[in-house]
Amino acid sequence: MLVGVVGKANTGKSTFFKAATLAEVEIANYPFATIAPNHGVGHVKVKCVDAEFKKQCNPREGYCIEGWRFVPINMIDVAGLVPGAHEGKGMGNQFLDDLRQADVLIHIVDMAGTTNEKGEPVQPGSYDPEKDIRFLEVELDMWYVGIIKRGWEKFARTVSQEHQQVQKALGKQLSALGVDEGMVEDAVKQLNLNRENLTAWTEDDLMRLAVWFRKKTKPMIIACNKMDIPAAENNFERIKKLFPDRILVPCSAETELALKEAAKHKLINYIPGEDHFEILNKEKLNEKQIKALEFMKKFLDKNKATGVQQVLDKAVFELLQYKAIFPGGVSKLEDKHGNVLPDCYLLPGNATALDFAFRIHTDIGNKFVKAIDVRKKMPIGKDYILKHRDIVEIMTSS
Repeated sequence: MLVGVVGKANTGKSTFFKAATLAEVEIANYPFATIAPNHGVGHVKVKCVDAEFKKQCNPREGYCIEGWRFVPINMIDVAGLVPGAHEGKGMGNQFLDDLRQADVLIHIVDMAGTTNEKGEPVQPGSYDPEKDIRFLEVELDMWYVGIIKRGWEKFARTVSQEHQQVQKALGKQLSALGVDEGMVEDAVKQLNLNRENLTAWTEDDLMRLAVWFRKKTKPMIIACNKMDIPAAENNFERIKKLFPDRILVPCSAETELALKEAAKHKLINYIPGEDHFEILNKEKLNEKQIKALEFMKKFLDKNKATGVQQVLDKAVFELLQYKAIFPGGVSKLEDKHGNVLPDCYLLPGNATALDFAFRIHTDIGNKFVKAIDVRKKMPIGKDYILKHRDIVEIMTSS
């Protein structure tokens, strides 16, 4: 799974990425500060299961703070987008190529309207963020339809003349976009397309198909950034009414980054996603730091979170519908090194106990005999659909 951070240049995209990953990235107040894509590791937040057994877990990857397990996810911050990207404008070609591998998109929108359509700084409130939401979706749709239409006449004629199954032919043709046979089958039915004669599909049909595939293969959450700037609040309320079907999360990437950096330097205690923090040694702080922390406290009091962690969690657990699964044992929760519940895996929503076994290791999947629900101490079959935060023991043949 790869989470892509996308958006127009200079909206706080790289700040969001750094706040999520603490990776060393360039943050600058000019378009295209990001040229090559940045890769990093963020974390989704899961209520840990260790407290149920009155133990403290020892994560091999990620970390656990006060009962919250932070599970690593791979992230990519791609070059800023400008209108006309699908035609190669700006960093368009590189942007779209980098984007191809992402499973879910976080669209960073400057809700305070401090950057114009080219990503150039303007007066707060002078640019309408509604335009950014629409133009990114249009760019992606035009990119998808461009790929679909590439060699379409010959492809459609061959499929129709040879009576090939449309779901297999088109699924194979668009596999690089993450399209599969099931998606094609659903699209043909829902869009009422002629499956017997692809040459009869119109330009409008192909565009509708492109939008369908884009929504299915690149689900998107909108991070409404810069909510710490006064102009953002009215814009956010208006945008919520304009886009009732989108997932919109108010956030301040700058606030999250500052809090994480302060926690990293042991100036405060802060758990990502929470609505408060604790100052550790106020006497060690200078006047500027104290004022900054006071400003951030007011923001958290009003907004209940910076929003960055909520965006990551919703992207993975709500949009992608992944589940966090803990390997464990009925008789003991420790591994051979004595680490308690060292692992937590993220699996797709339809994952089974057998899928989980293969996710741990191919040999374990091949030697699968049964699984055990550690909480209930009851056996479960290989086709059991896992639930979020399940603790599962896999039994194998010797």
